[in-house]
Amino acid sequence: MAAPDDIKYTEEHEWVQRTGEDTVRIGITEYAQQQLGDVVFVQLPALEQRVTAGEAMGEVESTKSVSDIYAPVTGEVTARNEGLEDEPELVNSEPLGGGWMVEIKLADPDQLAGLLDAEGYQKLIDQA
Repeated sequence: MAAPDDIKYTEEHEWVQRTGEDTVRIGITEYAQQQLGDVVFVQLPALEQRVTAGEAMGEVESTKSVSDIYAPVTGEVTARNEGLEDEPELVNSEPLGGGWMVEIKLADPDQLAGLLDAEGYQKLIDQA
């Protein structure tokens, strides 16, 4: 499975893609959705909620388990993928597209520097 170069990643298998100078879109990786199995429910943080890097900001429920979604960055939720309420399976079918979860306005745009690049993430999943 290939990790796109224009996206940053976390060790908890979230992806982060810059959408503006100080905004990012977040979801879970293809690897994560494969480990979860069929996603049946997604709980997302509220609009304007502040999230802190490393802390849980939601949940993904699958036929196998319930897993926390961790905030990869600190900031404020500016958009939620409301489509996941009716179609949580988008997390499985389009993890890097229609299955995105939230957009966040970064408290500090430099915090992306601490995340894994595609090569680093590929090494992480190769070791799993």
